[in-house]
Amino acid sequence: MHVSILQYDIVWEDKPASHARMDDMLEAHPPQPGGLLLTPELGDVGISCNIDRIADGTSLEWAAQTARRFECFVQHGFAERGDGQRGLNTAAIVDPKGNLLGRYSKVHPFSFGGETKYYERGERLLMADLGGMQVCPMICYDLRFPELWRLARRAGAEVFTIGASWPSARTAHWRSLLVARAIENQAWVIACNRTGSDPHLTYDGASMIVNPLGDILTQAGHEPMILQAELDPGIQKEWRDAMRCQDDAEDRFLGSIEIDRVPPDVRG
Repeated sequence: MHVSILQYDIVWEDKPASHARMDDMLEAHPPQPGGLLLTPELGDVGISCNIDRIADGTSLEWAAQTARRFECFVQHGFAERGDGQRGLNTAAIVDPKGNLLGRYSKVHPFSFGGETKYYERGERLLMADLGGMQVCPMICYDLRFPELWRLARRAGAEVFTIGASWPSARTAHWRSLLVARAIENQAWVIACNRTGSDPHLTYDGASMIVNPLGDILTQAGHEPMILQAELDPGIQKEWRDAMRCQDDAEDRFLGSIEIDRVPPDVRG
């Protein structure tokens, strides 16, 4: 499976301007047809708590249009309304025809930064069969909670795709935790972080692709750019067969979570 990471400076609370920036970058470096394109957390507005302003249908429209334009899968981060007054910090996957395959809402809003005041917690994981590989989206602060990733691994996750707005003050944590999640789950980790700044924080980017052995295949610096790589499922299978860590996992310590599954035949 071919993956593309769109790392860029989000225009604060301005979807048309953000979409234009992303479109320009994708025009210069198109994603591969049939591959997966990944955007950052809340990828067209930034980490805004202004739910009334940012929760509309235009983010999904952009994702669907982009998927159809490049004939690829798109995982896009955006805000939507929850059941109450708060929003949901969501990553949705659409197929190359622009159809919504599924959505994942962030299980761990960043309480330290006040996100829980404005965003509800998600309650389910998403598992989508893309190109014959089981893909599980995560969002930013989820990276600090290995038990969530282990639940996904137990459910069959082979590729973790994480969109983030991870601040520059903790870039070292970002790099270390991404590698750790890949190693302990023997899984691919495709990580897209934003760059630039918003009214509150600055962001280093440092998006990367990590293989199931914990090797960083490619990584970005601070500048806007598109990272691309081909994921070889054979590498993962060989490693999981050779180093059978999952056989020794004590799943009774984990608890459980509901999984929304997207089979390959829904794409028709």
